[in-house]
Amino acid sequence: MTLNSIGLDTKKTKDLANDLNDLLANFQIYYQNLRGIHWNIKGKRFFDLHVKFEELYTDANMKVDLIAERILTLGDTPLHTFDDYTKLAKVPVGKNISIDKKAVRLIVDSLTQLLTIERKILNKSGEANDEGTNSMMSDFITEQEKTVWMMKAWLGEIV
Repeated sequence: MTLNSIGLDTKKTKDLANDLNDLLANFQIYYQNLRGIHWNIKGKRFFDLHVKFEELYTDANMKVDLIAERILTLGDTPLHTFDDYTKLAKVPVGKNISIDKKAVRLIVDSLTQLLTIERKILNKSGEANDEGTNSMMSDFITEQEKTVWMMKAWLGEIV
């Protein structure tokens, strides 16, 4: 087993970096979706949702940076083109969404997909003794589960 400069198995960190790049691609699409619904939301709930969507895209933007920096920390290169992002992304793309329920549904569906990817990474990072990635995924999952619960409550749905 070959260890990198932070003491982790290079084969395992390469695999984790690939998964983190997948997460990065999906987060970039999620971020862009949030920008779009922030810009295009209409209706009686405009003021509340416009602010909420800005809060979410600001958070997503910070997470994108954290993911890219973790990839670099593991010794790999983060993806950085929209061509790469669109090829890898599983998060649904929201186009011209201005209706509140459709916007919130897009967030729930996107976060559900992100949580699936993050749980996969969490399992692998645990097996690799990669506490940095493990901690980041745990934090992301905790926050996003709460957001899903709140958005589903807003939609009048059960988690």
